[in-house]
Amino acid sequence: MVLVSYLNPLSEEGRGIVRTLGGLEEISLDNNDLMNIVIHTNRQTISNQDVVPETIVDLAINRIKWYIERKNNKEFNPNDYSYFFNEAIAEYDTIAFHILAQAIANKFRPGSREVKLFVESQGLMIEDRLTKLPLSDRKELVEEILSDLLIQDGIKWSFLKDLIATKKLSLTDLVLENGEIVLDREEFVNTFDDKFSDRSPERVYDILIGDNLRELILTKLLMQNTENYIKSIQDQLSMVEMHPAIVELGEMLDETITETLARYSTFYASGGTYGNMEIGKLIKEAFPPCIANTVEGVSSGGRNDAIVLLLTSFVSYARLYPGIFASDRTVKVSDIDTNLNITLNEILPLIYEAADNCNPPLFEDQPQEKINIISKLGFGMHDEVNLENEGETKWYTPMSCEKIKMHLPQLCRENKDCAKINNPLSYYSRKKWIIAKNGELSSKKASSEDSAD
Repeated sequence: MVLVSYLNPLSEEGRGIVRTLGGLEEISLDNNDLMNIVIHTNRQTISNQDVVPETIVDLAINRIKWYIERKNNKEFNPNDYSYFFNEAIAEYDTIAFHILAQAIANKFRPGSREVKLFVESQGLMIEDRLTKLPLSDRKELVEEILSDLLIQDGIKWSFLKDLIATKKLSLTDLVLENGEIVLDREEFVNTFDDKFSDRSPERVYDILIGDNLRELILTKLLMQNTENYIKSIQDQLSMVEMHPAIVELGEMLDETITETLARYSTFYASGGTYGNMEIGKLIKEAFPPCIANTVEGVSSGGRNDAIVLLLTSFVSYARLYPGIFASDRTVKVSDIDTNLNITLNEILPLIYEAADNCNPPLFEDQPQEKINIISKLGFGMHDEVNLENEGETKWYTPMSCEKIKMHLPQLCRENKDCAKINNPLSYYSRKKWIIAKNGELSSKKASSEDSAD
């Protein structure tokens, strides 16, 4: 039987495994038993020493590397990390999970990119492990874990609203009783036994509440528990001094996450007539007429849409991700501007300056539009940009030229460079290329200056 902690390291079994650890000094020592499990895992790559963990600390760090590579590397080789899907590694991986949670809780603030990354990595690890388990073990393990988790209070359907939003799940997929999700077979039979006359409620349960739904909810529950666990550690930090080994692991994680993500954070669309559209300092000389006119100030009547819808989306994408329309990725501001320094020091000041240039100044009589600007950047309906709120709304993409002509015709004063352009971002990328080609601005500045900001 596969250990429960293989999927749920926060189970009582998982906590028991952690208690057997002699001391945190052990996590940095070479572990021959761990290496033996790794080396003898089917299809495991052993020629690349960078992916073979020699210590539990290595295993913890590789957990994060696996997630970043799995999500971003188009040439990802799953055999590099096959050991994560060998059930024999469950005990060591459980310890790795717990020290990771402690290190991340200690090093990074609540709601940070790193906390979100860890929670998401745990979710993907569970999903991948489930798909690789034999069907009988998979069903048995899901049943055991769900039975344990659902001893708690019932689950409201709203708990799954983010899954519903991603269309991985539909509200019609759920069986609800007084707003709570019915997952347990016995509960379903007891609740709906008298509703079926032509077939057994057990059979209806198998049809309506399938394995896929149960696994989705299981994964979501375990991700939520992981997030809660980190928060519980952070709540105790003022009263507890973290062990030096955990502090050191946090520093190592900070470096690893930054370096590994940097390989996939160029955020440009390759190819095309004007080469790569890489991130870089804003070049105002390359702004299309509609944007230049907005920056100078808009008269009453068109101020709101010009500043909130047009300028906010254009400036943020032009500075951070000009290749959005040639990409199939869904990105957030913090994927590129990890500490929000660019957003706070370059993007918002330009938008606010344009708002002040309006006649009358936009925020003078409509201060609520600052909240709408924050919302269009993907940080929810709040007064300021905060990583903890990112994802509450979507990062709004720029209007097309057609929509600008329709909704803000007073700003659309076409010039010769607008020919065959269908979006302000396309104009901007082309104009930067022309400026660089003519030597009016260095090619480096026009394309990728400060791309590592």
